Amino acid sequence: MVGPLSTWPSWPEFTVDSEEREKSADLTTFKTDIINEYGQENLIKSWLKVCSKLEEITKEIREKGNKVIPEITFEDLDQLSEQKKEEYKTVGCFLIRGVVQKELAEKWFVDLKSYVADNEDMVTGWPPVTPSILRMYYSPVQMAARSHPNSLKVAGELINWWHDSENAKDQPPLEPLTYIDAVRIRPPGQPFFGLGPHIDAGSLSRWADTTYRACYAPVWQGNPEDLDLYELSLRKKAKTRLFAGSAHCSVFRAFQGWTSLTTTGPGEGSLLLYPHVKWVMAYILLRPFFKAPNSTKEEDIMDASKWTFDAETPWFPGTFRPDSQRLSVTSHPHLRLRDCLVHIPPMQPGDTVWWHADMCHAVDTEHKGAGDSSVLYIAATPSTEDNIQYIDSQRDAFLGDNAPPDFQAADRVYSPEAKYKGYQGQDAIVSPEGRNALRLGVNA
Repeated sequence: MVGPLSTWPSWPEFTVDSEEREKSADLTTFKTDIINEYGQENLIKSWLKVCSKLEEITKEIREKGNKVIPEITFEDLDQLSEQKKEEYKTVGCFLIRGVVQKELAEKWFVDLKSYVADNEDMVTGWPPVTPSILRMYYSPVQMAARSHPNSLKVAGELINWWHDSENAKDQPPLEPLTYIDAVRIRPPGQPFFGLGPHIDAGSLSRWADTTYRACYAPVWQGNPEDLDLYELSLRKKAKTRLFAGSAHCSVFRAFQGWTSLTTTGPGEGSLLLYPHVKWVMAYILLRPFFKAPNSTKEEDIMDASKWTFDAETPWFPGTFRPDSQRLSVTSHPHLRLRDCLVHIPPMQPGDTVWWHADMCHAVDTEHKGAGDSSVLYIAATPSTEDNIQYIDSQRDAFLGDNAPPDFQAADRVYSPEAKYKGYQGQDAIVSPEGRNALRLGVNA
């Protein structure tokens, strides 16, 4: 078992007095709209329920550490009972072992390193000085991994853990699409503070976009226990990118995912997750409506009943329009991040880890391992109408030798990959279903 971090990294803390916080007048308007629609009493009711439930969750994670994160073998995935699926959905994250044969994943890493070395004068990345996230999207290894039948089988299974109350029961299952993302190769000894505790899929949009807001209606109604984070009917229409920002993803990813090409363990550039996705999200949604007691005593701060309802302060803690939703010990104390943000279990080449779109996660600030830590970013992306529109634009960018649309921000330096030595383009796709997931040949 691996428990909490022994040393808390110097990730940013968010306070109401910070000069960097959002202060626009419309922040209060978003609060007012929610209060007018659902009522102050219901928000207070939810607040007390959620903070109480978080105490239970904290106790469980303290006792179990990262054993609370389930591990599944690829062979067992399609044999899971509905009861097991519901258990895993409640946690909201899990490892799936052996999705790709270990020897193949190891070969992919060797090939990827060679490809980067052959094109080192053109490959750019982030952070700029010591890049580990490489702005490279169409390498033969990335294309092969995304189109591998096992990768698509996992994605297809996971997106259908969601349900759509608008669709008839005889509706065919959603097919997986391929969202093209970058790749990471992180050498040992390289510090990395760029991805502290955060949640993707928009930040202020969750409160500002009326459709996105409605996805979480039970929280606003005083019944957070009824929140269903796997209901697709509204989520597929939500404007997660209501506010412009290069950190926001244009597609709805039912689960985000890493596919490991190397051995990576806790403290080796690995991933940290906060299990029990529903209650964490409910707390984050309610947090802007409550003001901490005027006390420095921890027992007062952790007593949710001593917080006062706040309809007027234009502050959404850790929320910045262009960025992902940020969290900190200071701004979200009842989450007890020091206790509950835990490392995933060690990964071997070919293993994958998946986490719900609303899950709090972070990346190790240190890599104390002996070798590179490398992962491919491969998500479970359902074929919703809006997603199809983006994937079509992504396909056109690929065929036109441009970066994917989400990665074309003005501040991102990118070299056209068709000029890279060893570039294979469509020839690197290893399966017909991989071509379908990229929508190649559809209105191209």
